[in-house]
Amino acid sequence: MQKTVEITEVVVLREWMEPDLTSASRHVRLRAEIYNRRAMIVPVKSFAKINLGLRIGPLRNDGFHELLTVYQTIGLFDVIRVTVDRGSGIEIRCADPRVPKDESNTCFRIAEKTIAALGAKGRVVIEIEKRLPVQGGLGGASADAVATLLGIERALRKTMPQAEKLRIAAEVGSDLPLFLVGGAVLGVGRGEQVLPLPDFPSTACVVVTPDIGVSTPKAFAEWDRRQQTCSKLTSSQLSDKMNELGLDLSAWLSTLYSGAPSKVRGGRAGNPLLALVRAGIDNDFERVVFPEHPELGEAKRALVRAGAKYASLSGSGSTLYGLFASREAASAAVTKLRRAGWTAQATITLPRSGYWTRVFQG
Repeated sequence: MQKTVEITEVVVLREWMEPDLTSASRHVRLRAEIYNRRAMIVPVKSFAKINLGLRIGPLRNDGFHELLTVYQTIGLFDVIRVTVDRGSGIEIRCADPRVPKDESNTCFRIAEKTIAALGAKGRVVIEIEKRLPVQGGLGGASADAVATLLGIERALRKTMPQAEKLRIAAEVGSDLPLFLVGGAVLGVGRGEQVLPLPDFPSTACVVVTPDIGVSTPKAFAEWDRRQQTCSKLTSSQLSDKMNELGLDLSAWLSTLYSGAPSKVRGGRAGNPLLALVRAGIDNDFERVVFPEHPELGEAKRALVRAGAKYASLSGSGSTLYGLFASREAASAAVTKLRRAGWTAQATITLPRSGYWTRVFQG
């Protein structure tokens, strides 16, 4: 109905501006202009994430590991530009040669599923402006895929129920659903089951990106090898370690909801994210990634020396991050780290409200 109203208004205007044309001629010209009009380009920011603690549990029957982690979106991002035009097919454009342009790209796969779920047709062009590191542990490919889904919805002026979007995202990858929530997000299962946590205030953050990539499947394979040949932890012991982190998270959350002063392993009242990391949480991937890439362990130590209140590998790496008490402290740390030869940049953790405010900002 809306298109009919818009066309009628334009036809009335044309009748006033072009009185010598017949009504039929005006309609033919108008339809040709509408057909040839360039499709709208929808820009979407795909924000990165870090992991505030990550515990790897037993291997499941489906080949995945049980995971427990807290995801946190941050202010670094790629830019995705989505166009849906007449025709068919999906095209990926990206200047970075490391980004696949075929159906192996998560953007390609989610575009297929999104178009089908919306019952739509068209040729989808996805342009990826890559700013986040590839294989960096910041969830760049997953964030790009979710941004593609959101861009297609906006380009087509159609939306799916949130449950349907979460289902499609989980089918494409384990850490996609978190980007449909944003902010601080509890991840369980293989990481795809997500629960929004309280919307915490922004915290200063410094990200260090060493010039190496870490393959998540290879990191998991090395974890399994080490469990079999070294520690020989049983499934029961791994579950106990998962429960230990779960108890720390529960204590942290109960403090937040109750408003009582933090008592988590020496924590004190103040920034709630810093209260969480003072609980002693860690990332299990550090045990397998640091021995393979010693420079990553050194980068973590460099962040601590630069004043980070907490430093950790993000996901399976290779990116490391540090949380700081203030933006001034983070800025000073970046200067110090760059002088020492590290690639570092300051950013902030991005609460849920800020995340959704900025996703569609140009």
